[in-house]
Amino acid sequence: MRIIVNGQQAFGQAVLEALLGRDEDVVAVYCAPDQPGRKPDPLKALALSRNLPVFQPPSFKTPAVADRMRSLKPDLCVMAYVILLVPETVLGIPTHGTIQYHPSLLPLHRGPSSINWPIIFGAKRTGLTVFWPDKGLDTGPILLQKEVPISADDTLNSVYFDKLFPLGVQAMIEAVDLVRAGQAPKIPQDESKATYEGWCRKADVRIDWSKPAGQVYNLIRGANRQPGAWTGHDGKVLTIFDVARVETPGGRPGEVTSITDAGFTVAAGGGQILVKLVQPDGGERVAAAAYAAQVGLAPGARLEAPRADA
Repeated sequence: MRIIVNGQQAFGQAVLEALLGRDEDVVAVYCAPDQPGRKPDPLKALALSRNLPVFQPPSFKTPAVADRMRSLKPDLCVMAYVILLVPETVLGIPTHGTIQYHPSLLPLHRGPSSINWPIIFGAKRTGLTVFWPDKGLDTGPILLQKEVPISADDTLNSVYFDKLFPLGVQAMIEAVDLVRAGQAPKIPQDESKATYEGWCRKADVRIDWSKPAGQVYNLIRGANRQPGAWTGHDGKVLTIFDVARVETPGGRPGEVTSITDAGFTVAAGGGQILVKLVQPDGGERVAAAAYAAQVGLAPGARLEAPRADA
């Protein structure tokens, strides 16, 4: 089966590596155009090292792109983490069509930040979907799904790298096998359950310490490490990463209630948050206790975000 891989970054690289490790007939690789001043995409680097043709169109909507893909005579296109929309005219070029990875249990959390939002919303589970993309955004029929738990200590990083990344690579290989065997289902998504969220951006993760401590905790870990939930100290933005829950209440919202070697504790609605890792505006990430010592942060100080977004 002649396969095209379309993707980018480490996940696309891992999927390509898994396919090549099985001696699949990968006839070409598509990835995003190079960014000035940045290293080549890991997917591109691997493809070139294996002497595979690499194409980097800025858009898939031109006839020339479709003609070139058609000339490759592919049987299947495997889309592993893509950000460019691909029109149906291109999706349908391979004999068996195109399959795509999405890191949520579709139709939940359609959109680009589908790992952040379940954690921020306090969900106990999420997962991944391999589906048949169509003209909509993450709306095509489902081929397979895998579910993973979200533990109380999980962050964006841990859910993705420890759970969805390795499981996603396995799922893509499983999906290829199902397509080859003619056993790949096309299960319509239940539109009545569909949700969509856009990019999780810095403006979305400003910390409101008056919110319940559980919500604050979920917001911080769901943004850890991108885009990074933020508050402020002494009129400057302070981004907060690693945290822990403290169930006992104390102080006014945003008030620093204690400082130890483990970090500093901040009061929130009905509880407190132990802050362990921070990044001051324009600085590097640093242990919260070290930051407190550097800037003279003391119990009784208030953390409150500046009015302007970061």
